[in-house]
Amino acid sequence: MKKIVTLSLGLSFAIAVAGLTAGTAAAQVKIGVAGPITGPNAATGAQMKNGVDQAAADINKAGGILGQKITVEYGDDVSDPKQGVSVANDFAADGVKFVVGNYNSGVTIPSSEVYQENGILEITPASTNPTVTERGMWNIFRVCGRDDQQGRVAGDYILKHFKGKRIAFVNDKTTYGKGLADETLKTIKAAGMDAVLYEGINTGEKDYSALVSKIKQSRADLVYFGGLYTEAGLIVRQMRDQGVTAPLMGGDGITSDEFASVGGPGVVGSLMTYGPDPRNRPEAKAVVAEFRAKNFEPEAYTLYSYAAVQIIQQAATAANSLDPKKVADKMHSGMTFKTVIGNISYDKKGDITRLDYVVYRWVKQPDGKITYVELPGAQTN
Repeated sequence: MKKIVTLSLGLSFAIAVAGLTAGTAAAQVKIGVAGPITGPNAATGAQMKNGVDQAAADINKAGGILGQKITVEYGDDVSDPKQGVSVANDFAADGVKFVVGNYNSGVTIPSSEVYQENGILEITPASTNPTVTERGMWNIFRVCGRDDQQGRVAGDYILKHFKGKRIAFVNDKTTYGKGLADETLKTIKAAGMDAVLYEGINTGEKDYSALVSKIKQSRADLVYFGGLYTEAGLIVRQMRDQGVTAPLMGGDGITSDEFASVGGPGVVGSLMTYGPDPRNRPEAKAVVAEFRAKNFEPEAYTLYSYAAVQIIQQAATAANSLDPKKVADKMHSGMTFKTVIGNISYDKKGDITRLDYVVYRWVKQPDGKITYVELPGAQTN
């Protein structure tokens, strides 16, 4: 009889511990950050990580989401689709229910399918390829615009300022880079212009001298590049080394001061499409000050990632639920979310309902720093 009592006490203790553990787990909202934490696009991964971390800290300080505290987990996809899928499976196994990511469209698309299968809601701060939200999936959203919108803005700028000029098109063969270049080319073709050169490159290469020779032979007045800041910077540097003075124009993929670090002084005069700088919004003033107090400049996708967490919090609160499908239903409802990047609402696909692109030029400031500034009158809305 003594053994039975002892066993019963042990069992009761085990059940109590299990209940305590379950209660502790239930009191946490797990949000995953999926992006390039390391690798050539690590600067953007740092933006995403810092944005989510700060949003989680600020929301937790105010009481969390429905009284539960946010915990953040990180998954390094290294901008690789296979690794992105691996991260997605790891998050699913660990009970993550909301994900901010990925950065690259070519990683977001396959990863989002894993998230859908596992009942996980995903908000990408940066993936702009139209396919991301064109697949009839309930779980995928973005806080940025789309490349068919971005391509029209870039194409319209080219038509206005380079009409009758020679335009070379280069892309990095990725879902994002080729998609954006093609959307921009489609816009100018519709107005009767065409490319004098259309070339693809491989990401990760260091020597683009053969490409630059082709650009030089084409006598291009402008080089439009669909891709990311590392390759763009190398191409500009090598263009200048070979005496090619044509400016480079890119999309939101070159929105990082790393573009100037890689490309050097030759990036001055480069053009770029991206959303209105969120650091200048009054809604972001206090948060920007928090980042700068920590010696982190919240450029590019930092505040977009912060906004993604705000949207999750507001949608969950409105739904009075942390069930990702119920949160998604609230996001699809047309509800307006107040964020550090402005008011956002969604259509049924998971796209934001506002146009979100302007044109920037890279300039050298009086203090010698090379960075991007918005061009007056180039805003799309």
